[in-house]
Amino acid sequence: MSVSVRIPTILRTYTGGSSEVSAAGETLGAVLDDLEASFPGIRARVLDDTGALRRFVNVYVGNEDVRFLDGLATTTPAGAQVSIIPAVAGG
Repeated sequence: MSVSVRIPTILRTYTGGSSEVSAAGETLGAVLDDLEASFPGIRARVLDDTGALRRFVNVYVGNEDVRFLDGLATTTPAGAQVSIIPAVAGG
């Protein structure tokens, strides 16, 4: 199943400057694996050394934060939009 993945500016060096790319997978984990196959190194910026989502990276499938769904097991239906959003901090 093909989904659209929105890439934040900080990760666009991995996608050749593209702000949106296509990836395939029935779950978020599979989509990230497909992204890694096409854009080596990008997964390490989204997942930590244990394979979990990095603390300061938010990922949405549609309008839903995957942390409140099934995490990497969240389904990604065909045509869904996945957004990778780095957390912003400051004061």
